[in-house]
Amino acid sequence: MSGAGRRSRLPFLVAIPVVLFVVVFVAARLAGGGSQDSNPFADRAPFVSTDSAGAGAASTASGDDRQVLERLAAVPQAKWLTPEAYPVGEVGGVVAKVAAQARAAERTPVFVVYGITDRDCSGGQSSGGLPADQYTQWVDRIAEQVGGDAAVVVEPDALATAAECGQGAERTNLLRTAVKTLADGGATVYLDAGHASWTAPADMASMLKAAGVDDARGFATNVAGYESAADEKVYADAVSAALGGAHYVTDTGRNGAGSNGEWCNPDGRALGREPAASDDGALDAYLWIKPPGESDGTCGGGPAAGTFWTERALALARAAGW
Repeated sequence: MSGAGRRSRLPFLVAIPVVLFVVVFVAARLAGGGSQDSNPFADRAPFVSTDSAGAGAASTASGDDRQVLERLAAVPQAKWLTPEAYPVGEVGGVVAKVAAQARAAERTPVFVVYGITDRDCSGGQSSGGLPADQYTQWVDRIAEQVGGDAAVVVEPDALATAAECGQGAERTNLLRTAVKTLADGGATVYLDAGHASWTAPADMASMLKAAGVDDARGFATNVAGYESAADEKVYADAVSAALGGAHYVTDTGRNGAGSNGEWCNPDGRALGREPAASDDGALDAYLWIKPPGESDGTCGGGPAAGTFWTERALALARAAGW
């Protein structure tokens, strides 16, 4: 800085790069250049797709069933991205389309990235995924199109099952890269953290840390699970505290009756709290991440994992008093 009685040109010269930095930073934010510091649901509700499987089921139903299914389809639900349904050459276009629709509706799209190597290695109902090098390319295509208005849940169950499947180091590396890539693409990222009846909070916090949660907004709990909202809050708050206050979202799509200890199409479950933003501590939002009505797999009388199961969707809704 200039000394007393001497005017230096240095402040002016320093101001030029500072102003340029501010302009570039603001432009990047407006273009979706990173949003881990804010709740994506605080000002925008989650996006409702008009071409979901639930909407399709409603269009062919009649009477009371049709009314229930139409109501179900009108609730915001996440868009799952798998390489089997949307391979490397197609996934970018799918993401761009949904992101554009959500932007036009002034809502936040929620994507689930679900294609990691040896996916569902413990349950086997959703087995598949991509080899490591192809997985990275696939995530790159998603990140290129996701934009700054989207939230992305990264790889349900991947951390919780890593040790039992002998995938610890490889999973951690792939997840760290995916989180960073998606965050750099502008999305608000939540790395999956299992649920309350699975992993101890301190252990999960350590795994999240190793897998790059510091580059994300935080984590997601109870994805495709049935744990009660109360149990999940205790668990998630403990994980958050162990991470120094990381934010999180919780899946409440099928937890209205809590869990009976089974994970694959258990009977007697109910729809839970509908999606809504939260200002309760580290909890960003309640979301329907796993679309209610989609099967967990060919167990309990269900069709293949991810297939919309009309009978189960109606049962979940009616158990919730719809």
